[in-house]
Amino acid sequence: MSMSKLVFNKEGTFKIVQFTDIHLKDGIEPDKDVRTLALMERIVETEKPDLIVFTGDLISSDDVDDQKTTFRRAIQCATNSDIPFAVIYGNHDSEKGVTRMDLQNILSEFDNCISETGPAHIHGVGNYTVTVQHSTEDQAAAVLYFFDSGEYAPDSIGGYAWIHPDQIHWYADQSRQVTGKNEGPLPGLAFLHIPLPEYDAVWQFGTMAGRKGEEVCCPKINSGLFAAFLEAGDVMGVFAGHDHDNDYVGVLHGISLVYGRVTGYNTYGELQRGARVITLHEGKREFQSWIRSENDSIV
Repeated sequence: MSMSKLVFNKEGTFKIVQFTDIHLKDGIEPDKDVRTLALMERIVETEKPDLIVFTGDLISSDDVDDQKTTFRRAIQCATNSDIPFAVIYGNHDSEKGVTRMDLQNILSEFDNCISETGPAHIHGVGNYTVTVQHSTEDQAAAVLYFFDSGEYAPDSIGGYAWIHPDQIHWYADQSRQVTGKNEGPLPGLAFLHIPLPEYDAVWQFGTMAGRKGEEVCCPKINSGLFAAFLEAGDVMGVFAGHDHDNDYVGVLHGISLVYGRVTGYNTYGELQRGARVITLHEGKREFQSWIRSENDSIV
């Protein structure tokens, strides 16, 4: 269980660095992994975040002999620091040789890891809620939701897994509890690996910034998580990974749908490697976000 408490700093800001699609493959083109790890260290040093979030595909489990050792290397920039960190899994983290629970057990060794296994009665490993405390008062000022977006859909449907109804009920329940305790919805962010179908819809109906270099690889089934966010009124932004050539931000019905920036060199994708940076402001329903890329430029 995590000892780390998330708190807005005295300037009233809270900064998150999102690494996604690291795809460590110890042994296959190891120089690329070395570059990935060095990039992550450098970004953490430059940005000095209050929280590091890994949004899935930390390792390519299929291409690795010792998945647990590779996973430990993937989170090294966080475990070597005192900075709180959170992990959610992607479709490649536990395809072969290791389960999500095995990886979760590794995370439980670190006091600065805020990840939780989550409720056993719902789909996935790593559905959890964390609040960010007010800088001066003992009360929550923001809320972060983490979802396990699973791996693959059944063969009869094809494509990627969808967020299951039991996870959506869990979210709605968590949101009600947080909202009830705080006399109204807190500003919220949600993190998952596989983008929601609305990431595709935002191209037709929303406001856009950033690049779309490939199809949105979202599930074929829309199970309604976005609608649950709209109804609950707390989530302002959703952050995903998975599609290495997409880094855009789209706003649909007042909710920002945001891609992280692919971090790992040992995988496909034309974009410069980097990380997404997110800053929350205490007492405001807003966030700023930019990309810190490998040449230190800000997008």
